Amino acid sequence: MTQGFDTTAIHAGAAADPATGARQVPIYQTTAYAFRDADHAAALFNLQEVGYIYSRLTNPTVSALQSRIAALEGSAGAVCCSSGHAAQILALFPLMEPGRNIVASTRLYGGTVTQFSQTIRRFGWSAKFVDLDDPQALRDAIDDDTRAIFCESISNPGGYVTDIPAVAAIADDAGIPLIVDNTLATPYLCRPIEMGATLVVHSLTKYMTGNGTVTGGVVVDSGRFDWSASDKFPSLSAPEPAYHGLQFHKTFGNLAFTFHGIAIGLRDLGMTMNPQGAHYTLMGIETLGLRMPRHCENALKVAQWLEEDPRVVKVTYAGLESSPWKATADRLYPKGVGGLFTFEIAGGYQAAVKLVGALELFSHVANLGDARSLVIHSASTTHRQLTEDQQRAAGAGPEVVRLSVGIEDVADLIADLDQALAKATA
Repeated sequence: MTQGFDTTAIHAGAAADPATGARQVPIYQTTAYAFRDADHAAALFNLQEVGYIYSRLTNPTVSALQSRIAALEGSAGAVCCSSGHAAQILALFPLMEPGRNIVASTRLYGGTVTQFSQTIRRFGWSAKFVDLDDPQALRDAIDDDTRAIFCESISNPGGYVTDIPAVAAIADDAGIPLIVDNTLATPYLCRPIEMGATLVVHSLTKYMTGNGTVTGGVVVDSGRFDWSASDKFPSLSAPEPAYHGLQFHKTFGNLAFTFHGIAIGLRDLGMTMNPQGAHYTLMGIETLGLRMPRHCENALKVAQWLEEDPRVVKVTYAGLESSPWKATADRLYPKGVGGLFTFEIAGGYQAAVKLVGALELFSHVANLGDARSLVIHSASTTHRQLTEDQQRAAGAGPEVVRLSVGIEDVADLIADLDQALAKATA
């Protein structure tokens, strides 16, 4: 039976506990699991039987969360891990080898730009950054060593929206997967797999949990990519020495990437999500369908107010009529474009810093997607490691302030911004 979003958000992966009847998913705070006998243990380690071995790999609380997210995203499977950054590495790990590259959007979270431009080079991987609004530039950037395209559905910090179907078509033509970071949109606003994405990643730290208590990530597997169509992805199509020549795609079919993420990725990289964090995220997701409309409604009202204020130079929010991304937003993100956006304040860097310091309701923190409203000056914090050109390309120039608009009374948020703008531009 097909269920609605809110029903799925509450019930998927959350049957009553068979041992105790507990209706909420228990926190299985255990490291290991007892085997029935030696044959049972061998079957689990050979991937001949699905079950629990060790909590670095699988845990019942985490499994419930994986099932719920897979259902919400309309996917074959999902693998949870310790953070959004961990999810990005976990997603790339089966695809990449030394000398291979990815093509990534220029409009990404600053930490992701650093991870892709600096850290992954230590694995022998590289990234090419391209404006995905330019289809020909994207096509030109793909070469024989390209193994994926990476973008954000709604970008951090600028709130730009990506035309996922257009990018997915280019990925399909090249025979490579499209990976979409859906953190800011969540499956409530956007389901990238329905638009052609192969893999979806989230920082569960943000809207999915929604209360600033958890650090977590997930890789969502569409199950639709043919990993054996070429020799580009031997980790998934060729014999795996660690499992006596088992071929993941041949053996597990549409769950090949999911099984690889657990059996190889979590086993060897160890980026495990803890069960208590999974429990908090499960509870947060129960109210996702209630929270996201309020985030979008408040953000639009705040953005419209700021756009009319003479102390503000520019507001970047795809929900505004003035936005060059408004048509794309209306077509692909009809429920709204989230609660995150940026604006440029008159007075540049110093005025931006003063504004952040003068706000009272907006918390100055390096996070987003919380029920409470948050603010940060990206150029001096999250994007500090980037050059000014990179900051501007990412929508995080020195005069830019990022707001994560919460679910408070919007009149109070506007009043707080009004008094802070007065102090910052005096």
